[in-house]
Amino acid sequence: MKSGELRHYFWLLIVVALVACVPLMTSNDFHLRVLFLIGVNYIAASGLNVLVNYTGQKSLGHAGLFAVGAYTVALLTTRWGWNPWAAFAMAGVLAGLFGVVIAFPALRVKGPALAMVTIGFGIVVEKVVSEWQNVFGGQAGIYGVLPLGVGGQMFSTKQWVWFALILCVVLHVMFRYLLMGRFGRAFLAVNTAEVAAESVGVSVYKFKVLAFVISAFTCGIAGAMIAQQNQYINSDFITFNLSIFFLLIVLFGGNSVYGPLLGAVVLTLLDSMLSRWPDVQHFTYGALLLFALYAMPNGLAGFVRTLARKFAPRWLPHEELPQNLPAWQWSPAGAKASASDGVLLNAQGLYKAYGGVVPTNDVDIRIRPGHVHSLIGPNGAGKTTLLNILSGIVTPERGSIRFVGNEIVGVSPNRIARMGLGRTFQNLRLFSDMSVLDNVKVGLHAHIPAGFFSSLIGVGKAHRAELAARDEALQILERLHLRDKAQEMAGNLPYGLQRRLELARALATHPSLLLLDEPAAGLNPQETQELVQVIARIRDMGITVLLIEHHMDLVMAVSDHVIVLDYGQKIAEGTPAEVQNNPRVIAAYLGSDEDDEDLQTTGGQHGG
Repeated sequence: MKSGELRHYFWLLIVVALVACVPLMTSNDFHLRVLFLIGVNYIAASGLNVLVNYTGQKSLGHAGLFAVGAYTVALLTTRWGWNPWAAFAMAGVLAGLFGVVIAFPALRVKGPALAMVTIGFGIVVEKVVSEWQNVFGGQAGIYGVLPLGVGGQMFSTKQWVWFALILCVVLHVMFRYLLMGRFGRAFLAVNTAEVAAESVGVSVYKFKVLAFVISAFTCGIAGAMIAQQNQYINSDFITFNLSIFFLLIVLFGGNSVYGPLLGAVVLTLLDSMLSRWPDVQHFTYGALLLFALYAMPNGLAGFVRTLARKFAPRWLPHEELPQNLPAWQWSPAGAKASASDGVLLNAQGLYKAYGGVVPTNDVDIRIRPGHVHSLIGPNGAGKTTLLNILSGIVTPERGSIRFVGNEIVGVSPNRIARMGLGRTFQNLRLFSDMSVLDNVKVGLHAHIPAGFFSSLIGVGKAHRAELAARDEALQILERLHLRDKAQEMAGNLPYGLQRRLELARALATHPSLLLLDEPAAGLNPQETQELVQVIARIRDMGITVLLIEHHMDLVMAVSDHVIVLDYGQKIAEGTPAEVQNNPRVIAAYLGSDEDDEDLQTTGGQHGG
């Protein structure tokens, strides 16, 4: 076990021991109740943290999911005589299913509209439990909810504190493993750049649904704990203010696995102190929410991390990387993908229009394996639109694309990436708040054999898969001369190195075909010359390349085949020398005497 892991578990053990001793030192029911509520609020917020801080989805309806858990145990134990432990487990499962129900409509919208969808769910649940009195009891509520217990004896207040502590520790350890691994990187990638996440094989849809389910499950078991500890639940527990309170815990705590804990401790204590003055309480919530959003955007966890970085940097978690990499030289698994009739990708009759602008007009392209193909043309000729169509980001209105023998029109970008088509972007789309190493690990996402439940446990197969992914990512960085930058933040790299990092991330997807959208944009002459060598090394690995580029010296130096677009149509293709001397190409770039006026008046209509 690494020294950082040992330090984490050492301090965790100390905190757990101190909290566990509190019930032994006091019989004050109020103090024990506050301690129990800290645990319940942390449990609810720990899953919501995955949804809000990691995946970037704001929810103001989680009080409804809290209600699902609370009323599940109430109805199952009072009406149908279920065992309280079985009812407790079912509360989490049923809340998770409701999380899926919320996720489906919520994923069609973003930003404020997403928040409104979740608010609507919370209001519907609140109205149902208030108005459907013969089932849910309304304000009168449901009495006689069976509490948890052992050996036929229900939990005492002290035992409820210990039970909450055990759940908090289990969830903390599991979420820590989950968020530090393959799934945590995918959640952050979805939050940072959805299109880039899809391009490396991460299903944005799948991970958003998963985040909703995780947050719903923890809110559900938190609601079940409240109902079973009180042995009573009514509609007064389920209010919009509760959703605000959960969200505030997460935002105020900050983007960290420790954030929900910090937020739960501070805000639960503050809530208990201000409970006698509801008006002041609500004002304080609003003030803290504004403070969390504007004055302290990284929350308490970010504030503590900043202080630690300044005064005690050695206490910050720091991954120890191996000094000696494996002797083998990295090569992508997909490089030798089979090609049908000597053609890796065959696109025919591709057409895409945006109103009166037609950036792709009946274009045919054949990409042969092992070659470097260049796609050139004047600005606005439709080159990037064509790359977006080939990678699945844009769906053509008509046409066919067969890649390694499979039709991919209408296939999601993440599935196309998993089939072996990698890409970079004209405008950089790095995961800037992640390290250089983690950016490449996200590229390896589809090739890390660690499932959800094994990632929660964090040992065995998942642990070995993470170590293998780390070593492979370091090999890729080594091949692109970025090994010494592995632990730097991607957003802090110079522009030229960011370009190279995006290329490293694309290589990590194990592509058989790599699409490069203006990889030399913004590079100085020395960096451009280095890029020529990098592309040559990529071709030598067996990877086929299709690149868009305006630097003609680079195109002529690396290309085996050149395709020319103008006004969304293919006007020429062939060897670099053939294309360079083609009259139509010369006219497209330089114009002719009779075309000058037309080019000036219609040049703005080129598709991008």
